[in-house]
Amino acid sequence: MGDLLLVRHGETEWSRSGRHTGWTDVPLTEHGREEARRLLPLIRSQRIGAAFVSPLRRARETAELIGVHDARVDADLCEWDYGGYEGVTTAEIQRTRPGWFLFTDGVAPGPPEHPGESPRQVGERADRMLAKVEAALADTDGVVVLVAHGHFLRVLTARRLGLPAGHGALFQLATGTLCRLGTEHDRPVVAGWNIRPG
Repeated sequence: MGDLLLVRHGETEWSRSGRHTGWTDVPLTEHGREEARRLLPLIRSQRIGAAFVSPLRRARETAELIGVHDARVDADLCEWDYGGYEGVTTAEIQRTRPGWFLFTDGVAPGPPEHPGESPRQVGERADRMLAKVEAALADTDGVVVLVAHGHFLRVLTARRLGLPAGHGALFQLATGTLCRLGTEHDRPVVAGWNIRPG
C-alpha cells in the first residue's frame, strides 16, 4: 500500500467546545474554513490518485477548500456514532461515568437511527475503508486522500498500523491538519502527523 493522506475537517463550533459531533451536520466556522484553506498548498504539491470524503458537510466543505473537488463520498468515513453522547462533552459524561474513555468504554445507547458504535464497530468500518484505499492505490501511482473526522481517522490510523481500534487513542488529531501514512521497508508507518503549513 502506498501513501495515504488523512485530512481532518476544519474547526466547527462543536469541535471548538469539545462536544462529540457524530451525525450532527454542523458547519465549519470561519476559522475552520481558514484552517482548510491553509492546507491547499500542501495538497496541491501531491499527485492525487484517488480521494474519498465523508458525506457530512464539514468534511465535504473542507475537501472543496483544499482543492479536492472530485472526491468520492463514502459513508464509511462518517465520524464515530456517539449514540447517547452526541453533542455532549467528555467532562459532562464523566460527571456520571468517572474515568469514562471513548476508546475503551464506547458510548451510551442512542436513538434507533443512531444507536452508537463500539470501538470494535468503528474499527470494522475503518478496515472496510482501508480495503477501498488499498484497491485505489493498486490502480494509481499517486496518493489517496481521505477527508473525514478526528476520532474515526484516529481509529483508521491504528488499524492501518496493525493495532487494535482502541489504540486510536494514541494519535491526537487537530482540526484542519494533514497526516501522512506511508511505508518503510514495506511496513506501514506514520510519516507525518498534524501537519500545517509553516
